Amino acid sequence: MSSDRADAGNPLVRLSREQIRDLAAKGWLTHDGMWYDQTARALGVERANELNRAAIRAMAPFEVGRLCEALGVQPSEVRDAAAVARFVAEGIQLVTPASVGGHLHIRAGEGVLLWEWEPGECFAYKGMQRFGYLDGYECGVIYRVECWLEALGVRPRGEAAVGVCLMHRTGRCAGEIPLSFPG
Repeated sequence: MSSDRADAGNPLVRLSREQIRDLAAKGWLTHDGMWYDQTARALGVERANELNRAAIRAMAPFEVGRLCEALGVQPSEVRDAAAVARFVAEGIQLVTPASVGGHLHIRAGEGVLLWEWEPGECFAYKGMQRFGYLDGYECGVIYRVECWLEALGVRPRGEAAVGVCLMHRTGRCAGEIPLSFPG
């Protein structure tokens, strides 16, 4: 068998890098949603929220380290709102499929990180709506960003910027996260 025919059957050769990344990212998001659903069924939505946030917090230092390496930045270089916004926007691009991350807009404000989801486009909102958990679901998406900022040392640990799903409660998911720079 020729090498060309063998390569044609190999999805790592046949698929584009973007298709492979998209497949992996969608797989992670599906696992995340299924984990939440199964946990909520077994233990209730309140406990699923607690465990989800605990897992996000525990994962953040590892994820930030990997993102810094992938983006070629040192945490010490992320020390103003513009650098934070760039890190978060590029990090979201890396860990979500384009069909998801392209709907979240990140920008810098005066000492804050600003975010806004396009109306109805948050993947967690869509998933929780499908499962029927919107009334009790606490946002894990923006919480993940907050934990990234804590791992970078630009946001002290504290009250979450978002509790319940804003898209569900207000029809709009947008807000700001205060930043605190050392020095």
